[in-house]
Amino acid sequence: MKIELGAKNCLYPLPTTLIGALVDGKPNYTTIAHVGIVDPGSVSLGMNKSHYINAGIKTNKTFSVNIPSTKLVKETDYCGLVSGKANDKADLFKTFYGKLKTAPMIDQCSINMECELIKTVDFPNHDIFIGKIIATHCDETVLTEGVVDFEKVQPILFVMNDASYWSLGKKFAKAWSIGKELKK
Repeated sequence: MKIELGAKNCLYPLPTTLIGALVDGKPNYTTIAHVGIVDPGSVSLGMNKSHYINAGIKTNKTFSVNIPSTKLVKETDYCGLVSGKANDKADLFKTFYGKLKTAPMIDQCSINMECELIKTVDFPNHDIFIGKIIATHCDETVLTEGVVDFEKVQPILFVMNDASYWSLGKKFAKAWSIGKELKK
């Protein structure tokens, strides 16, 4: 039997990311799990307008998406608890830059994407930033035969309904393949 939950979004778990941008010339990071794929080369960020970092994204028209591992759960959670306006969260990490000189990235994260802002969608309480991925940086240690191996990345997954972090399970089937067994 199904129970109706109301208009509840259950598209969880989502990868937890650390978004980077320069604000007043300084690197700043915030924790966001509401990150999506717009097309294979673009990402979207759903960020409350109260975030200090939003001004930096709008000013510089760049940002980074950094994927922390479960080993960085305390630092990642902290970056979502405090504002960059009053706290220098960049002190927690080693920052580096790539092609976009205004998209700070975190060395301790095994995957970093530097993005150019292409559109901002204005919602009543949120800014939706859409960015084109300009370059992706990845630690060799999380690659298997040249492909990102998420078992090695160990991303932090976020679930809203009980405000919890989860770790990734095991791969169990091959996409665009397993369903072929049902073809006649």
